[in-house]
Amino acid sequence: MAKIAIITGSTRPGNVNTGVAQWVLEQAQLRGDAAYELVDIADYHLPVLDEAYPAGYQNYQNEHTKVWSAKINEFDGFIFIAGEYNHSVQPALANAISYLNAEFANKAAGIVGYGSAFGARAAEHLRGILSELQVAHVQKTGMFSLFTDFEDFATFKPTELQAASLAPMLDQLIPWTHAMNSVRQGQLVNA
Repeated sequence: MAKIAIITGSTRPGNVNTGVAQWVLEQAQLRGDAAYELVDIADYHLPVLDEAYPAGYQNYQNEHTKVWSAKINEFDGFIFIAGEYNHSVQPALANAISYLNAEFANKAAGIVGYGSAFGARAAEHLRGILSELQVAHVQKTGMFSLFTDFEDFATFKPTELQAASLAPMLDQLIPWTHAMNSVRQGQLVNA
């Protein structure tokens, strides 16, 4: 069974991102088609990127990077919870992703975005980052509005219409995750 990480995008105290991630985890687990796990980037205490070598070298000097690398390496695919911040992806998420390279490469990802424009701008910027890391991101996106899917802009309570945006993304992510596993296995055979 594929193992999928649901990765939070914020480290801010009291953020709404964790609530979205928890809801996505609960909905995904109902499917029974993969092993889903919530990975909260705040738990890894990653400072602004502080490695001396580019991530592609995998020459990690810091213990926090080694722990983060080991965790991400466990997964076959990812769901990134991307809240829109300054019309882009949250800085903490971009920072966490920037620590690594090979641990993400040739794996599949889905995106769940939220914000004033349903997180569309964050999702599009995140797609550029993921493409550079050779992550196969699926076309469908879970999309939520700060105005209609959050009570008082604080508590995640998605409307039925927007909640339905999650399933098509998951429907694409699972077969892509299996396909990318075949790609990684093929690389091992050809190495």
